[in-house]
Amino acid sequence: LLLDNPSQVGSVSVTVKVLDVNDNAPEFARFYEAFVCENAKAGQLIQTVSAIDRDDPQEGQHFYYSLAPEAANNPNFTLRDNQGN
Repeated sequence: LLLDNPSQVGSVSVTVKVLDVNDNAPEFARFYEAFVCENAKAGQLIQTVSAIDRDDPQEGQHFYYSLAPEAANNPNFTLRDNQGN
């Protein structure tokens, strides 16, 4: 990744709160790091994440993703649950 002007580079951490009802907390399937360029279009997919849970329920796993209530109306960030864990 080449950067013409490092002074125009920014970064932000995203916090993920995991809610779980049994002994093994879900975790991301791998480490994720996303990059967004200045010419990204509105609605453009930036990152897809996947989770795993070592509890392995017999009926299968399903994770639900949502924004925190305080971020739900932020026009600069949206999240779509694709129903695929």
